[in-house]
Parts: sequence; C-alpha cells; structure tokens
Amino acid sequence: MTEPTHPSPSSSDELGFESIVYEKAPPRATITLNRPEVLNAFDFRMLRELARACEDASWDDEIRVVVLTGAGRAFCVGADLKSWAADYLGNPKEYWKWFGAFKDAHDRLREIGKPTVARINGIAVGGGNELQMACDLAVMVEDAFIRHVGLEHGSVPAGGATQWLPVFVGDRRAREIIMLCEELPAAKAAEWGLINRAVPATELDAAVDEYVEKLATKLPQTTRYAKQQLNFWRDLSWHETVNHARDWLALSMLGDEAQEAVKAFLKRSSS
Repeated sequence: MTEPTHPSPSSSDELGFESIVYEKAPPRATITLNRPEVLNAFDFRMLRELARACEDASWDDEIRVVVLTGAGRAFCVGADLKSWAADYLGNPKEYWKWFGAFKDAHDRLREIGKPTVARINGIAVGGGNELQMACDLAVMVEDAFIRHVGLEHGSVPAGGATQWLPVFVGDRRAREIIMLCEELPAAKAAEWGLINRAVPATELDAAVDEYVEKLATKLPQTTRYAKQQLNFWRDLSWHETVNHARDWLALSMLGDEAQEAVKAFLKRSSS
C-alpha cells in the first residue's frame, strides 16, 4: 500500500488487513483482533495493522467511538511466543524493532482522539490486558479473567502493566497481579476498577452498545481534549519508562532465563 497524500480516511477494503478486521458503521468503528487460532496473540503484522486502523479512525470525522475486541473465545493473550522464539530470542536487534511496532500501536490507540471501548469477549492475558487498559472504557464477559504471566515467561510486563496497573488498581494490587501471575476473575477486575463492567456473555453487546450510544452524543472536540487531559498519568508513566523498557527487554532476549522460559512454555503448549 502506498502512503496517503492527505490525512483522509479509507474504506476498510482498501486497507487490506489480514490479522485484524476493521469495520466502520458510523458513528462506530470496530477493530477485531483476528488470529483466533492463537487466541489473538499479536505478531508484528497485527501490531502494524492495529496502528494503521487507529490512524484511519482518527482521520474519519464520521467515526465518534472506536471499539476494540477479539475474534473467537479470547480477547488477546499478548505476544505470540512462537514467533518470539523463532525471530527474537537471542536476537536483541530484531526484538527492539518488534517492540517499536508494539509501542506505536499503543500510542496510536491511546492518542486516537476519540473515545475507545474495549469489548473483552474472553481472556485478556499479558499484552492483551495492556491493550484493554489503553482504552477508555472496558466491558468484559463475566466468565473470563485477566492475568499477567511475564515473570514466568522471562518478560517484564513493561508495555503498559507496570506503568498503568498502579494507576488503575493501586500499588499493592498491581504488585499482586504482576508478581503472583494468578488469574483475576472479571468480577474482581470490575471491583478493583481494572474494567468498568463484568456482564454475562449474552449482555456483552448490549453493554458495549450502551457506552457507544452515550459517547457518540458528546461534542467530539471537547471530548478529545478531555481524553487528552485524562491521559496525563498514563502518558507520564509510559513516556518516562517505555523506551528504557524497550532496550532492556531487547537485551534480555540474550539471557538464559528468557530463552529457557519461552522454550519451556512452547514445549508444554505443544505436548
């Protein structure tokens, strides 16, 4: 695809995405992470496509709200460790490039200038939780859970979790989520303020629709600036740490701990 000459939106078909589904039905745009065979784990292509879809939605004045969701039974389980093992373990130069795509997708989503709603249709693990935290509001099916497993897989969750969980749930609870690597049920995630609502699966779309309808009636420029102000603590913690994390995590791909942990996980997953 050639680069656009102006900040003008395109039709979904023109963009030709493969790892996400991007649909526009004004006033809503929906971005669906679409790798259900790996529980929507993101690879480099998905991250690039997510960033481009967010850019397009930000340019489209008919779009007032963006919904982020997943295909199949999961919202997102974070990075695709199989592609990590193939392409990035022991290769910090390539990992640094990959993390740049991760950072860009996050920035595009957080700075989209419009309200965003995470429609969490299933489990949100690792980077999946970080993606939903980058959204403004979140509704989750009540039989799903949130979990961070980086400390078991050799990857510090510094792509949003270490920065934002203390803002969302407080310091002690953030440490519990990151350090214990235990499942956080949807109901408790709502009680702790990590999501807005936990609902039965049959009520998920109605709850998302309610948020979309209410958000779409608000003045777009005023809403955009309110969002920018509300992003202050997220942006401060993110920009103070993420580039350091990018370099440290890249170098950690050389270490025995990360390599052995990822290989052990993939061995368990294939057995």
